[in-house]
Amino acid sequence: MQLPPGWIDSQGGLERTFELPSFMDSIAFVGRVAELAEEANHHPDITISYRKVTLRWTTHSAGGVTEKDIELAGRSASLAG
Repeated sequence: MQLPPGWIDSQGGLERTFELPSFMDSIAFVGRVAELAEEANHHPDITISYRKVTLRWTTHSAGGVTEKDIELAGRSASLAG
């Protein structure tokens, strides 16, 4: 399984931390990821810490990472701007 660039496999999930220019940019990024997640009906764990946003994609029902997680990780990374 090929991981999207910048992502790591961490304890059964794909994780990546994005550092954005400001807190408001972080919140806007989370909003874009939320729209993507709703459209796909598949939702990541999200942690926000000022200018840093950590996303974690996993499929709990499958017990780990699936192709859907890989696809959405790649798509969400493109939303960081």
